Amino acid sequence: MSEVKKLKTRDEIDSKYKWNVSKMYESSVQWDADFEILKVKASNMKRFSGKLGNAEDLLCFLESNVEVQRLLEKLLVYAHLRSDEDTAKAEFQVLKNKADTYAAQVSSIIAFFIPELLSLPEGAVEEEILKLPELKVYEFYLKDILSQKPHTLSSEVEEILASVSDCLNAPGNIFGMLTNADMVFPNIIDEEGKEVELTTGNYSTFIKSKDRRVRKDAFETLFKTYKGYKNTLTTSLTSSIKSFIFNAKTRNYNSALESSLKPNNIPVDVYHNVVDTINKNLPSLHKYVSLKKKLLGLDEIHMYDLYVPIIDTVEDHIEIDDAIKMILDGIKPLGEEYLNILKKGISEGWVDIFENKGKRSGAYSSGCYDSMPYVLLNYNYQYNDVSTFAHEMGHSIHSYYSKKNQPYIYSNYELFCAEVASTTNECLLINYLIENESDKKKRLFLINQQLEGIRATVFRQCMFAEFEKITHESLEKGKPLSPDDLCEIYHELNVKYFGPEMVVDEGIDMEWSRIPHFYRDFYVYQYTTGFAAANSFSKMIAYEGESAVEKYKEFLKSGGSDYPLNILKKAGVDMSTPKPIEDTIKRFDELLEMLEKEI
Repeated sequence: MSEVKKLKTRDEIDSKYKWNVSKMYESSVQWDADFEILKVKASNMKRFSGKLGNAEDLLCFLESNVEVQRLLEKLLVYAHLRSDEDTAKAEFQVLKNKADTYAAQVSSIIAFFIPELLSLPEGAVEEEILKLPELKVYEFYLKDILSQKPHTLSSEVEEILASVSDCLNAPGNIFGMLTNADMVFPNIIDEEGKEVELTTGNYSTFIKSKDRRVRKDAFETLFKTYKGYKNTLTTSLTSSIKSFIFNAKTRNYNSALESSLKPNNIPVDVYHNVVDTINKNLPSLHKYVSLKKKLLGLDEIHMYDLYVPIIDTVEDHIEIDDAIKMILDGIKPLGEEYLNILKKGISEGWVDIFENKGKRSGAYSSGCYDSMPYVLLNYNYQYNDVSTFAHEMGHSIHSYYSKKNQPYIYSNYELFCAEVASTTNECLLINYLIENESDKKKRLFLINQQLEGIRATVFRQCMFAEFEKITHESLEKGKPLSPDDLCEIYHELNVKYFGPEMVVDEGIDMEWSRIPHFYRDFYVYQYTTGFAAANSFSKMIAYEGESAVEKYKEFLKSGGSDYPLNILKKAGVDMSTPKPIEDTIKRFDELLEMLEKEI
């Protein structure tokens, strides 16, 4: 029997392909020194309790709180990055747990702030801002807090909630450790007949295999493994949802959905409109499934056939340097300044590129106000990995711009805006590649890739959002959810979304159990809205040129200095209407027509 191909260990990866986290701290000793400083600074925050009605003390509190939060954020980011490099390495798990636990204590220490601020007489805060010009920078921040008065509790209750936040986050942490560190998948046989170790990282390659046996085997092996943990995974997810519901009820919101959206001034109707608009346009997705079945020459199309390219192409192994060139060419319309930031990020160690044993799966962008942005990848030489690279660098450059142009309190953009810059990069990249590809076969491949991008990011994420909506509403009504209930809900959604020609395999019923975003309440709908906004921005940049680029960069620089809908509207995209989503569906329909004409 041939030797089983094993993942490299962290030490076996060349340093030029690993992020430079040591730029934050050279060792755990340095981290511990800052941790001790944080504990002193944080404990000193108690001295402001009862004094916030005075302009000078209010300013001193706000400035001291910025110091504490910046240091805490730096400690948290470092610990999480190092932990994610190798989830089995105990040293960094200790740091991560230490930081997470103390973050809850910091929240508890300053829990007096918001209740005390809200207890001040009507108009008192505005008067103090007028007295002291230095408070002006905090005006939006303070007025946003005042707007949350109906949902803010007494200082005693806020302190209790803050102190148990680490416990309430436990379901997500348990899910992460189970699926990233403890869960082991059997070996499968690849296209060449070699036995290989299945991982969450290489699954994305096997599910796109042209060999139907391989993708079916990968699909069934993966979901059979998850099914073996269905009781634990059901408990972790429903416990997480119950935590969100508890928080919503405690804070006097009508629902968990409202508690997630209202703090960002997003009406609940925006969420419902996303789901309703996509549901009205599901025939477009059904048409795609039917066309894919026909082009693949299948008697039946199964869930494990969804990701395989319908066009054979030589573009099946993209070296990392070629990936970087493709990205730079694709986003060229954003201008030299933007391109230079991306080049700088790659050369200075923003990016951790390749998968290694124990490394966290997936991809993300991280960092803090006092560090460079950081990007985690598990690059596997496919076009999708190039697109993911462009996507995560979009996040990081968004962070770079906002942190360069905003004070700390406004440097973090809200989740509703979080997927816009990343997806704009993806749209620009794929549009460029389609327009400039002369080889018919490759062009068809790219058209299908963009169709897949919209299917996965707009339709599929909306399906996730609808799953969240159903499960939260069920538990809010007091209806418990068993593993079978969750599987049935997920199965029926797949039947509805993919239409009459799709064979909805039993394995897909467990897919809900491997979606980490379900542990962040009502996050996933923002992929749909983010893609729609990005589609609008990419069209504006293509047709309007420099003026649109400048508007777009102002969006990137805005951080959290205003509410998300306002920031996007100022840049030319109104997400309070169905139009951006409808325009994205139109693009999907255009691509379907292009595919049919060119086949």
